Amino acid sequence: MGHSHTHNSSHSHNHNDLKGRNLFISILLNILITVSQVIGGLVSGSLALLSDALHNFSDVISLVVSYAANRLSKKQASIHRTFGYKRAEILAAFINAATLIIVAVLLIIEAVKRFQNPEEIKTGLVIWLSFIAIIANGLSVLLLKKDSKSNMNMKSAYIHLLTDMMASVAVLVGGLLMKFYQIYWVDSALTLAIAIYLIWMGYDLLKNSTKVLMLFTPNTIPLKDIVNQINAFEPIKNVHHVHVWQLNEEEIHLEAHIDFNENITLSQFDTILHDIEDLVFEKYHINHVNIQPEYSKNDAKDVIVQD
Repeated sequence: MGHSHTHNSSHSHNHNDLKGRNLFISILLNILITVSQVIGGLVSGSLALLSDALHNFSDVISLVVSYAANRLSKKQASIHRTFGYKRAEILAAFINAATLIIVAVLLIIEAVKRFQNPEEIKTGLVIWLSFIAIIANGLSVLLLKKDSKSNMNMKSAYIHLLTDMMASVAVLVGGLLMKFYQIYWVDSALTLAIAIYLIWMGYDLLKNSTKVLMLFTPNTIPLKDIVNQINAFEPIKNVHHVHVWQLNEEEIHLEAHIDFNENITLSQFDTILHDIEDLVFEKYHINHVNIQPEYSKNDAKDVIVQD
């Protein structure tokens, strides 16, 4: 037995459409950047530019994954998929976070190689193409920034684009310093710094998305406090078999068995259930509650029990 507090579905649908549109625009921009940089890198002989093209190509893949997940998350639930595809965006965030770390490792390897074998290149083309990439990636970053604060999938795409914009800045700075001062090691140093930042951000996102996929209790939920507060209701004897998990960015679920002191009526239980729902929603933003009422049932009464 339970109840869910949900947001306005029309607003949520329109917001999803806007997220999808922004992702699609970002995909087109990054395809344009990638093609331009591959051609420019081959013409100029710039390894830095070709490397940046590889980063942008990884962006395209990550954005396509995010876009597909965003589309899937809108699909309705069915008999065979009772939750629908609500976790698609969390899975996309996990995949993209993993690729962030892989790209970072490749960047570190590339930076070390450049330190050892710096090459003179046609800097003019590098400067102009990196400048175009900064503008295009900057626009994509602005499109996704707002949603990145509340959605793991959008955050993973946002980090990909932000770090790639930073990589383009590194290429631009490197190109300018090579052109005017013949300082060839700065590109490698900047690339290494970006890779370290990428690992730091990617690991945090990978950790958080893994917690959601593994059904861990969210860090913001003090489970013992919730149990104590529910136990304080007059007719309740014990709260056990408690599980709290995050389904996606918008839904936190709580299920529990509640042992009552008396053999109360169904209408009395409904009143208590309503009070519990209000308590956990207002204090902890738990918007899906499923309670199994019990009376004198002989089972384990621990707070959390593996089923």
